[in-house]
Amino acid sequence: IKDLRVDELPVPALEPGKVLVRVRRGGFCGSDVHYFEEGRFGNFAVTAPFILGHEVTGEVVALAAGVLQPAMGQRVVVNPARQCGHCDYCRNGRGNLCRNVRMLGSASTKPPTNGGFSEYLLIGADQCFPVPPQIDDGLGAMIEPFAVALHALKRAGSVVGKPVIVTGGGPIGLLTVIAARACGATTIAVSDPVAERRQMALQVGADGAFDPTDGSFRDRVTALTGDGFEILFEASGAVPALGQAFEVVRRGGTIVQIGVYSAPEVSLAVNQLLVRELQFTGSFRYGNVWEEAIRLVASGRVSLQPLISRVLPLR
Repeated sequence: IKDLRVDELPVPALEPGKVLVRVRRGGFCGSDVHYFEEGRFGNFAVTAPFILGHEVTGEVVALAAGVLQPAMGQRVVVNPARQCGHCDYCRNGRGNLCRNVRMLGSASTKPPTNGGFSEYLLIGADQCFPVPPQIDDGLGAMIEPFAVALHALKRAGSVVGKPVIVTGGGPIGLLTVIAARACGATTIAVSDPVAERRQMALQVGADGAFDPTDGSFRDRVTALTGDGFEILFEASGAVPALGQAFEVVRRGGTIVQIGVYSAPEVSLAVNQLLVRELQFTGSFRYGNVWEEAIRLVASGRVSLQPLISRVLPLR
């Protein structure tokens, strides 16, 4: 805990089906911060030292024999989740639920799997997605968290013409706002107790930003939507936010859980789920949305630039 250091390791040797990527940019995820500060992220506890980082843009500098794509010198974004490719989940297009998935920079395995905060990264060729010139290295590093948001929208079904609220105005919550706007949601709101995050939500496309601790919160929801929101994305991982979610979703609405909870147990308003026929579903990492995420950013239809706050050298 709170022991982060720069170390020297050998450049990884090529393996069949893999490529060597020179890392050009790596983004900090909330999970990296939790590992540093608490030694765990949700149920995943650190059992040995490991390299953090899984939001990576890089350049292919070496190919294993027989690998044809990506090409040498190609800039790529990396899908950090390595699936087995042959289990029932992988065969049915739900590789994010693969029992044997290995995630870069994650303590979900024992020992933990090394990540991308390094000069060179050995990665499966099929985990690399070429990026066009209009996506610079910084935007490339944002594709991974944007894929999380885009997958959450798929889990909700269509948001076209629907009022949507996101609880939690951190990076994933803000990216969910951006994705919902691009995918046709009409009214989009964000709920977060931090004023700076509420302001940021308005900047990236939210129509309203609420303080959930304010006594007028429910009145403001009613004023904006009438009967409540049709779809709610819970991106905070805060227990009070989940409790409040059941109060601001209209009858027949949908709650999509994205945020990870540190609390060992979380109570649910099951009777509300029942009598109001709510749908409560989880969204874990990402499905097959990477190419779509790249196309949306490359087209200029979405802008991820406002979420890049600072750029720092590795050391």
